[in-house]
Amino acid sequence: MNYRACIQASIDYIEEHLKEDLMAEALASIASFSAYHYSRVFHAYVGKPVMEYIRCRRLAYAVVELAQGKRIIDIALEYGFETHNGFGKAFRKIYGCSPEQYRLHGSGQVLPKVDLFLLANDHVRGAMMMEPQIVTKPAFKVAGYELKTTTRDNACNQEITAFWDRMTAERLDMLHNTLQSVSEAELGVCFPADAATGDFSYVIAVEVSDFNGVPAGLFTADIPEAIYAIFTTPANDGEKNIAPAIQATWKYIHDTWFPTSGYEFAEGQADFEWYPCSNSGEKVKIYIPIMKKQNA
Repeated sequence: MNYRACIQASIDYIEEHLKEDLMAEALASIASFSAYHYSRVFHAYVGKPVMEYIRCRRLAYAVVELAQGKRIIDIALEYGFETHNGFGKAFRKIYGCSPEQYRLHGSGQVLPKVDLFLLANDHVRGAMMMEPQIVTKPAFKVAGYELKTTTRDNACNQEITAFWDRMTAERLDMLHNTLQSVSEAELGVCFPADAATGDFSYVIAVEVSDFNGVPAGLFTADIPEAIYAIFTTPANDGEKNIAPAIQATWKYIHDTWFPTSGYEFAEGQADFEWYPCSNSGEKVKIYIPIMKKQNA
């Protein structure tokens, strides 16, 4: 008996019936094993129990509908979760953040199913690998221009892009020349979204030493001390088309790093992109507030 082929047959069946009531006993029959033996062999080949794998695959498809703006409770029910909270807990365990947080930066792409033959022959190539720097950043202050937006219907993606397009060099220079900025870098800060509405503030800001002299109408905030995973993107701020490199980094963070890192997103904290002075040659960085997974 070719164990690999038998387990792969059940994996393929799972993929085609994710919205149905899948039971380990029925999958064992497809693989021509007893339920007990199937569970042991599946875990040995795939690296996790079969029901946990099914949950992961359901969540992998759920992220597509999250990115499309579908209501979270509707997605939860469609993929076999009885409550919003149950779906959110399972999602956070895999993706390291809440469904609402994923909507801000997630790729919305389905991760590939396990292919035991590809793994066995070591044909998986070309994955972008990057290890973040883990640091504790002391509390700091920011001031800048605020955009009030929402994750509903993915409105934030277009609105944030348009917000940056409207940001002239003169307006950015004003932040540095008028405020007590501590560096020449600019920040794109995402403040936590409201879990019920998806509304949140995105701020193009600079780090400042204090709020003295901040003109009326500018947004100000104190960012508390936090542990950050800092990812350096493949592009610097002097390059014309840095957006794809930043998006690819976000995709790696959510689809690859979080599920295997032992960390999760520290809810209630702001994340931000750090843009260096355009002629410095430094790379754009992404700061993700993190905490250890409780079950890691």
